[in-house]
Amino acid sequence: MRNRQLGVRGENEAVRFLTARGFVILDRNWRCTQGELDIVAQDGVDIVFVEVKARSSLRFGHPFEAVTGAKLARLRSLSVLWRDAHPHATGPSRIDVVSIVMPDHDGDIAVAPPHIEHLRGVFA
Repeated sequence: MRNRQLGVRGENEAVRFLTARGFVILDRNWRCTQGELDIVAQDGVDIVFVEVKARSSLRFGHPFEAVTGAKLARLRSLSVLWRDAHPHATGPSRIDVVSIVMPDHDGDIAVAPPHIEHLRGVFA
């Protein structure tokens, strides 16, 4: 599976996972000149900026390992820009990361369920 396909499928899985847990999706793939936010959601009163990392295996490390300090700093900056563009969205901000490992895919058909992990509040 190509990286772009894997990323799109990973984000779709993350949306399903989050909505099943009561999150309300406010935005997906929000872009500005400084970058992109994968998912913006509301969890109770919190506005949550969700970075999604999807892999087909752990061969090159756990997906969480791809979220560096520099990436977190960029996410924080992007979250401020999103809040500026959406002044109606109130409540505290939080950054979460969702890791998805999707092994054993045959084309577009999953032959094994994805393994999903959710880290809450990696940067508040």
